[in-house]
Amino acid sequence: MSAHQLFTRRHGLRLAFGLPVLARGLGAAPAPLTITRFTTRKFIVSGRDYLFLEIETDGGITGLGEGSLPGRAAITEQAIRWLEPHLVGLDPAGTDDHWNRIYHQLSRWRDGSVIMTALAAVDIALWDLEAKRLGIPVWRLAGASAAKPLAVYYSHWSQDVKPRTPAALKELAIKTREQGWKAVKWVVPQAATERERLEQAVAECRAVREAGLDFGLEMWEKFTVRSAIEFARAVAPFNPLFIEEPVLRESPQSLAEVAAASPVPVATGEGLLTRYDFRHLLDHKGARIIQPDVVHCGGITEIRRIASLGETYGAEISPHMWYGPVAHAASIHAMSSVRNFWMQEWDAVHDSLFTGLTRGTHTVPAAGAVTPSSKPGLGIEMDWEQWEKRFPYTGQAQRRPGGR
Repeated sequence: MSAHQLFTRRHGLRLAFGLPVLARGLGAAPAPLTITRFTTRKFIVSGRDYLFLEIETDGGITGLGEGSLPGRAAITEQAIRWLEPHLVGLDPAGTDDHWNRIYHQLSRWRDGSVIMTALAAVDIALWDLEAKRLGIPVWRLAGASAAKPLAVYYSHWSQDVKPRTPAALKELAIKTREQGWKAVKWVVPQAATERERLEQAVAECRAVREAGLDFGLEMWEKFTVRSAIEFARAVAPFNPLFIEEPVLRESPQSLAEVAAASPVPVATGEGLLTRYDFRHLLDHKGARIIQPDVVHCGGITEIRRIASLGETYGAEISPHMWYGPVAHAASIHAMSSVRNFWMQEWDAVHDSLFTGLTRGTHTVPAAGAVTPSSKPGLGIEMDWEQWEKRFPYTGQAQRRPGGR
């Protein structure tokens, strides 16, 4: 095959798959892009508000990001809009440079959940854009050599079980295992008294363990140091994977007390926003498993930095996830080359829905693992018409504090 024929064939394939066409012939670098505008979109799905970002360019390539923040979609959208004039007119390439400029130079008042979620939306979209410009998946841009299956656990797994009994959980666990899942997580009982809560939790752990599933336990910051240690010792015989946020996430000292006395590993981090927050947690030895969230910690750029920091302390990373298809994809791509990655939280409740809303491009678990898409960018294609038709934004979601 001649060089001309090879170029013509590749040119046709790149057009067919929506890849950027090489500007100067075979082997030439893709042409640079310029950011032209931001488009934000909000939706309400099952009481959850979702916020997505499209960063458009003059080259016809659009980057997709997500900035979903429970109960704060509208204010996060305004934060994204505040960032827009600081990026329009610039080349989207150089994710680290953009991240550092936004975080360190635009304002000394740079952190907090709203602004970090807005930064995450922008960062994810920039990674998607750059990978699409190069015609490669984000996982390759992040340094992975192949699209490897990554372990996941089914989160918020028992939320629809009514009445909630150990027998009902065991039955659900058997069905879940038959579907290929290896591990799940659920929120521990919120019983009337401490003793009732402990007895019910032990019964639930026994039932799920008998069904053959591994499990983690979400404690929702509802315990004191004393009661958390007692709880951990009570459930330890059933070998939970972890206990999550047993005490307030803002107190690394309290988490450290629990971690030191608990026979079960402590996990936390979904409410921590940057590597600086995680450094305090790790310095105090407050967790063996860290759980940053790609849509709150500043995006793909920062979650990878947090993972590297955790590795130096011997901590494993198991990212938090409770959001939309873009967030799920961003997290799994980001973890593809992370050495201390352990397991990805996967909110599977909406998997079939997200698959339909993304024209089949939402990746779903198989045999307890998810393999990131090998399409350019994140590999997500949103069907905005269906989103708008089925889940219009009707106002900020009103969920009780701590409720899911």
